[in-house]
Amino acid sequence: MPLSVRGLGTAIPEQTVNQTESTTLSQWVSADSEKQASLVRRIQRRSQVQTRGSVLLTGDAKQAIHQRLPFYGDESPSTATRMEAYRLHATSLALKASKQALAESKISAHTVTHLITISCTGFHAPGVDCDLIDQLHLPLNTQRTHVGFMGCHAALNGLRVAHAFIEADPKAVVLLCAVELCSLHLQYGWNPEQVVANTLFADGAAAAVATYSERVTHEPSSSGLCLQASGSTVIPETRELMHWQIGNQGFSMGLSPKVPEAIANTLQPWLCEWLDARGTDLKNIQHWAIHPGGPRILQACAEALSLSEDQVAVSRHVLSHYGNMSSATILFVLKHMRQHHCHGPCVALAFGPGLCAEVALISL
Repeated sequence: MPLSVRGLGTAIPEQTVNQTESTTLSQWVSADSEKQASLVRRIQRRSQVQTRGSVLLTGDAKQAIHQRLPFYGDESPSTATRMEAYRLHATSLALKASKQALAESKISAHTVTHLITISCTGFHAPGVDCDLIDQLHLPLNTQRTHVGFMGCHAALNGLRVAHAFIEADPKAVVLLCAVELCSLHLQYGWNPEQVVANTLFADGAAAAVATYSERVTHEPSSSGLCLQASGSTVIPETRELMHWQIGNQGFSMGLSPKVPEAIANTLQPWLCEWLDARGTDLKNIQHWAIHPGGPRILQACAEALSLSEDQVAVSRHVLSHYGNMSSATILFVLKHMRQHHCHGPCVALAFGPGLCAEVALISL
């Protein structure tokens, strides 16, 4: 039973930083020598991220980055301080994205039966789910599910949960919302892997409204994109290559330079087998919604699957203009495809700690 995404909404903070400002900030919190500062500059240039949003930015955009970001002072904020910032800022982004998705779907908030929230960058209870029920005036008996701490692929996990709800009850109306405040977890000190994480990640929210779909072909439809199938795999012997851990000064990301190679070596045979089991193959896929975890991950996917630059252009655009917003990012990619009238079979791909890969077969 296919799932139809009737509406997609996205939201970013009002203020952004450019690559020059990001470089200045990263050098300040990480580099103790000119050699380290030079490496920071090189990592920033190679990131391909031109602008990123942060809920922590204040003041005039013409001010120096240190003045616009008073949250980060001489000492690294505690995890408790960072979680308080999440509590204060997460709902507003989630609400904006959810309102946009509902408006696009033309489905009343009063008819929502299930709410799925997604985040790996903050927690509090009652949380964003209860805030959305209250501020969107969802039914008080809306069934809530939270997909937590799964990382960049979690929106695909959330869509799988929505699919299961709709298979169980074809009358279900599911609102899904991913909100990530990655800028809360800027890490101090010299660690090249952490410098990369400080460079790539950003804040954003994305939402989707999903219902049962009678559409079973890949023909274009005005009713929204259609989720046909989803899958998952753990890449063997890669457990140490990526991690996301809670520490005393926020959440820290470990990101080995071996991640792209691990993806390149395993992606194509797994994906070919998965598509074959669903009666299709790589040459039939017209569009690729690849989570832009970073430029090297995008390049590894493109090389493994023999994709053209045009086929990864949307993912590169999202990375350049918004950064890596963790779980929300793949929905930004899909929305951009919708806005540019992409039609036909699409594969969505994302990766996270494990290493784990998540895939969805979608009709645009």
